[in-house]
Amino acid sequence: MDPRTHQLLHGPIAPTLIRLAIPSTLIIVAQLIAGLAETWWVSRLGTEALAAMALVFPVLMLCQMMSSGAMGGGISSAVARALGAGDVQQARVLFFHAMAIAVVMGAIFTLAVVGGGRWLYAMLGAGEEAIVILANRYSNWLFAGAILIWVFNALASVIRGCGNMWVPARIILWGTALLLLLSPPLIVGWGPWPGVGMLGGAWALLLYYALGSLALLLHLLSPASLLRPRWADAVFQRAMFLRILGVGLAAMLSAACTNLAIATATSLMGRLGPEVVAGYGTAARLEYIMVALVFGLGSPLVAMVGTCIGAGERSRALRVTWIGAAMAVAMTESVGLLATAFPQVWMRAFNQDAAVIEAGSLYLHWVGPWYGFFGLGLVLYFASQGAARMFWPVLANGLRLIIAAGGGLLAWTWGGGPEAVFLTQALGLGAYGVLMAWAVWRGVWFR
Repeated sequence: MDPRTHQLLHGPIAPTLIRLAIPSTLIIVAQLIAGLAETWWVSRLGTEALAAMALVFPVLMLCQMMSSGAMGGGISSAVARALGAGDVQQARVLFFHAMAIAVVMGAIFTLAVVGGGRWLYAMLGAGEEAIVILANRYSNWLFAGAILIWVFNALASVIRGCGNMWVPARIILWGTALLLLLSPPLIVGWGPWPGVGMLGGAWALLLYYALGSLALLLHLLSPASLLRPRWADAVFQRAMFLRILGVGLAAMLSAACTNLAIATATSLMGRLGPEVVAGYGTAARLEYIMVALVFGLGSPLVAMVGTCIGAGERSRALRVTWIGAAMAVAMTESVGLLATAFPQVWMRAFNQDAAVIEAGSLYLHWVGPWYGFFGLGLVLYFASQGAARMFWPVLANGLRLIIAAGGGLLAWTWGGGPEAVFLTQALGLGAYGVLMAWAVWRGVWFR
């Protein structure tokens, strides 16, 4: 048995989980710094640019969440279960199936967003034509390279499924440093170079994914890799696709519910003007940061739970899950309470407009205290990927969508205003976490 697999099955749970979470957390911190830095540089271009970025951001996050946390979780889970059962050859075959899925899904995103972006951003409530045009131009460049995003995250997920968290971490950290160097001159200029505005951020991001994909592939083919896939392993089988898609497609549906809930609120806030949608979009980034933070813990959780399930160690899989859940709740609730207590600190980092700050602070006041429930539901979602049991995560996120989006639309129609919309979002997070915890506690994984 590979030493990494042995550690996942027999190592002390909390220390092993923390040790594996360190590289993933470093990745998240680095990516958050890069994302926040890009938002700060774009905010130098004006409120219209910030509002346009707020419209594109949920779509970009949907692509990243589906390729990394959703389908990527399905890939990691399938590889981990194969290795837990001692079948390295099956894991090699799964690599080629993962790459095929990534290319197809990336192409679908390119066709959908490049072809329908203008309609999408107008539907999200941009209000002003200039903002729609700006958002569409930015997203056209960004999603022209959607295949790169999907391939990058699929390669990283294969490696994480092997229990190796440090290789993706090192590559992503170097890539993030490159992003921090390239984004400022490309967005706002440097010396005689005038910059190209928001498009510069898209160019830098695509270069990051291209170089990162190459580095991850070279590692998988090297002697240091556990898999070392060969062309002889590229024999496509329906059963292998189903091992990935059975988890990945359900997880994608769950991720779509998360983004649709935020997109609905974005559309409603857009009716109040660009300042309000910019404020809400900036504040709602904190929810995506929660996703990223829990992903740092969720990636090793998928590998540990999947390996334990593959080896038949059910009780250990549950112990791993609840320990990870306690860590996630403590982390996300701490951030939520800080955001609730000091919302203007977060908002003023990106914009000084009073209307922008007021809208974002109002959102954080209502939703911030509920982030612990979101962290609970999300970490159990990742654990369910490892167990290949995705019915309840989809159901729980669907309930959240009904409460947050459906309830928000009703509240708006009845004249409730932004406060009522934000309250429904908070209640949706609470329902998501409670239902997920109840389902796992009741033992639905093993029925």
